[in-house]
Amino acid sequence: MMPRKYLIALILAALFGGALVWVASDKLPGGSTNHAAPSTLSQSILPSGAALLPLPLPDNQPVEKVLLGQRLFSDQRLSHNDTIACISCHDLSRAGDDQLPVSVGIDGKLGAINTPTVFNSGLNFVQFWDGRAASLEAQAKGPVHNPIEMGSNWSEVIEKLNKDENYRRDFAKIYPDGITGENIVNAIAAFERTLVTPNSRFDRFLRGEKTALNDLEQAGYQHFLDYGCASCHQGAGIGGNMFQRFGVMDDYFAGREPKNVDLGRFNVTGREEDRHVFKVPSLRNVALTEPYFHDASARTLEEAVVLMGRYQLGRKLTMAEVDSITAFLRTLTGEWQGRTLQ
Repeated sequence: MMPRKYLIALILAALFGGALVWVASDKLPGGSTNHAAPSTLSQSILPSGAALLPLPLPDNQPVEKVLLGQRLFSDQRLSHNDTIACISCHDLSRAGDDQLPVSVGIDGKLGAINTPTVFNSGLNFVQFWDGRAASLEAQAKGPVHNPIEMGSNWSEVIEKLNKDENYRRDFAKIYPDGITGENIVNAIAAFERTLVTPNSRFDRFLRGEKTALNDLEQAGYQHFLDYGCASCHQGAGIGGNMFQRFGVMDDYFAGREPKNVDLGRFNVTGREEDRHVFKVPSLRNVALTEPYFHDASARTLEEAVVLMGRYQLGRKLTMAEVDSITAFLRTLTGEWQGRTLQ
């Protein structure tokens, strides 16, 4: 049975059409404070219309560091056998992920969880589905050392990069101590913070261009607010700023043998209340990042909306509602390098 505190929260969110913010003192990796964990909850309802915000332009990052990070992001030498780079799974020509159920790592090994997009990841309050990394820098360390992703280590990577005269020169310009693991992820994270996709049609709508959305898309936006979707998918990222249980109104995992990745935040904290709790994903560019959910169980945007209606909202959505909500979600596709993502 769903905990009473979740039921009250969802009812309030649906009634007010605003954003529900979980506030807690839970500590995240690296010692930072989690302001959106699903434990020891308090509720704060934002005014209607304040839930979603236009996507900001990327923060200014040092150009030389960004360019260095961009090269590293695409460099296969970060993997043990020089076959896998960050861009292998976070393909910038494919909306920042690989559009596979799970990614393929070193020696053809399959990952265990669906890869999220790298676009707008700098807006996330934590990284990974289970929130185990408190920053982009902490996230970038993970794949290098993961035996089924890049299968390498800093000693091996640094030895290879030190053989590259251009890398030695460029690292020395930015970092007094040259090529180190910390400096590698610092540069990659600087590049990733530039991967912001502003100026979607919805952003233009929020800024006052009311004709940017047609009647069907505006109806979907209203459903998104009225039904409580914005209680979790909120802020400039339209998600990415809180944790939530997958299966608030119905048991998503009933009748199946949960895998380790299905445990979500529980794998980090070991607390029973964090079982099946995940970071709420951003919906920016969501129409381009199928399949959906941590287990890639929804192949289409329509399937994802139907499942969210059932398990998170306790609603059996009509096809007309699904059509309008998905029409709205398709307006969240933004621009990168002056072009709309495709």
